[in-house]
Amino acid sequence: MTTPEPRSDAITRPTSTLARLVHISRPVLWINTIGTGALGMWLTGQLIDVAAIPLLIWLTLPFNLLIYGVNDIFDQDTDALNPRKGSIEGARIEPREVKLIAWAVAVTNIPFLIYFVIALPLAAVGLILLYAGVFVFYSAPPLRFKARPFLDSLSNAAYGLPLLILPVALEAPPVWPAVGGLLAWSVAKHAYDAVQDIEEDREAGITTTAVLLGPRGTALWSGAWWLISTVLFALVSVPVAIVNLLIAGVLVGLLLRRPTPATAHRLYRLSVAFPYVAGGIASVIVLAAIVLGAYP
Repeated sequence: MTTPEPRSDAITRPTSTLARLVHISRPVLWINTIGTGALGMWLTGQLIDVAAIPLLIWLTLPFNLLIYGVNDIFDQDTDALNPRKGSIEGARIEPREVKLIAWAVAVTNIPFLIYFVIALPLAAVGLILLYAGVFVFYSAPPLRFKARPFLDSLSNAAYGLPLLILPVALEAPPVWPAVGGLLAWSVAKHAYDAVQDIEEDREAGITTTAVLLGPRGTALWSGAWWLISTVLFALVSVPVAIVNLLIAGVLVGLLLRRPTPATAHRLYRLSVAFPYVAGGIASVIVLAAIVLGAYP
């Protein structure tokens, strides 16, 4: 395979540092943190809880900059080979930006973590530290889950943790089937999206679940986890479970029909839309139940 010429999307014209950091944080994927956090709050039966506001703010730029900024720092070699990087799908950073990103991650996250230690229950703080730690060590050594097949996918179950963090922080009972369903859903989603990067990861010497199983095997792996999530979601909302099953079925079926990284890349937009559609329907159902006084 021909190696693409290194291409930088670093600041080449007068744009703000903030805009650059927002790009690095991949705002199209913020739905996976802030959306999940908001749903976690609504599942407590509250339209808005003032105590949740600092957590919801943290789940926007600060936490996503932690996830993807750390990832970009440690994935520079792989990203240099990946034609997707340098677009809305992810930044391609230059070595000179590493210090800026590291400082930005610290400055935007540490004050929130200090506040959480002071203001929130100990159990919530422990979950928050677990949440942040998993994503740091997904990319960073010595653990670097990204380069460990199956652990890379399983560690991304952490995307479901806001459904547990918010209720615990607000001292409300979690909706456990929803928590379990989103944990399983996140395992599937990570492996599925990694199929499009198989060639770049293999060339960089990184063995992900997708590299190990190949496109077909990964489609089956993700399909199994999405099926588990559907069963768990059905215990909370049958309409959400049906939507989940339909979208997951389309994604898995199309990849099985033509199991290649190119197919996975073509389907990536649908994969990105998945949480918007399923999460949006879940949110409307919960909000309507709260407003109508029907929420248990």
